[in-house]
Amino acid sequence: MPIVNFHLVAGTSTPEQDERLLGRASALYAEVLASPIERVRAFITPHDPEQFAVAGELASVSGQHAPFFDFIVLDGRPLDQRQQLMRGFTDLLVEVLGVRRERVRGCCRRVDPVDWSIGGEPASELRRSEIAARAEAAAAAGGHGA
Repeated sequence: MPIVNFHLVAGTSTPEQDERLLGRASALYAEVLASPIERVRAFITPHDPEQFAVAGELASVSGQHAPFFDFIVLDGRPLDQRQQLMRGFTDLLVEVLGVRRERVRGCCRRVDPVDWSIGGEPASELRRSEIAARAEAAAAAGGHGA
C-alpha cells in the first residue's frame, strides 16, 4: 500500500537523482512502516515549467522549484510514523535535488482499508491481522497517534 508521488518541475533533476530519490524514498517508507519493500510504490510526476507556478510565477520564468509530494497510508498508522515520513521525504528532496527546504510541501493521505484494493481485494480483508495489531497498539498507547 505505501505509495509516494513527488511532483517536480520537469528538467530540474537528472536520471541519477531521480533513481536515488525513488530508491531512498522506497527504503524510507519500508523502514518507517516496517513494511516489505515489495509493497512500496514511488513515482515522480514531472510538470512542464510552463504549467508549474511558484509564488504566482511560472517556473519557466522564475527558475524556482518548489516540489510537492503526497503519500498514502492505510488509516490507523500512528501520527509519529506519518510525521517521520513527512520529514524524511522533505529531507530527501533537499539532499538529493538541492531544493530549499522552506519551498517543499507535502501531504499525507489516509485511506480507509475498505477503500483500498490489493489485487482487486479490499485491504481490510487481506491485511486484517496487521490492521488489528495496529489498532490494539494504538489502544494500548491510550489512542494517541492514530
